[in-house]
Formats: sequence, C-alpha cells, structure tokens
Amino acid sequence: QVQLVESGGGLVQPGGSLRLSCAASGTIFTVNTMGWYRQAPGKQRELVAAITSGSSTNYADSVKGRFSISRDNAKITVYLQMNSLKPEDTAVYYCKLSMLERGRWVDYWGQGTQVTVSS
Repeated sequence: QVQLVESGGGLVQPGGSLRLSCAASGTIFTVNTMGWYRQAPGKQRELVAAITSGSSTNYADSVKGRFSISRDNAKITVYLQMNSLKPEDTAVYYCKLSMLERGRWVDYWGQGTQVTVSS
C-alpha cells in the first residue's frame, strides 16, 4: 500500500517563501512521476509542477520562475520550493505519485496541505 505524507504548508506574507515536502512509502516502482497539484475554493484542481524519475520537470505557466520542484529518489521524496508567493497561490496543495504498475499508470494522492498567502 502506498502512502504519501505532505508537510510544509502554512501562512506566509506576499513575497515570502515556503517549501513543501512529500514523502512516499510502500511499494514504489522505479518508473514514476511525482508532482504537486493545488485546488483553490471554487476552482478545479490544477497541476503546479511535476518531475519524473528521470528528473524531467513540467511547470504551470503561473508558477514558472517562482517555484522549483525537485526529488530525492533515495528517500522517495518530492519537494516544492515556492518563492515570491502571491495571494493567488492560496490553495490546498496535493502531492501525487503516478506509477507504472503492470503496464498501466496508477495514481496515488496525499491528504493535502494548506498554503495561505496573505498580509
């Protein structure tokens, strides 16, 4: 059974920084992608950033140049460094792990961590 545990959310002023972490445990296959999604009140969940097991990255246009995703394969942990935060970054941030299991992609989600950007 796969579990994802997120940490690092909180309240920060505009222009500030936060670092989110997501640690995976259980049976983790080598070919996988880890990423961060967010959902603001009344909006759909959207991709923020993702990183493959080969370290290829993908970012939403709204966070390019401000957020950076990285991973530690030995610890099966993904990080999201968020700089120059804006009020519109306020949302619940979810970690997602997608793994290739027996020929098909399977998704696992964390419980979410609240990020609030406000003065």
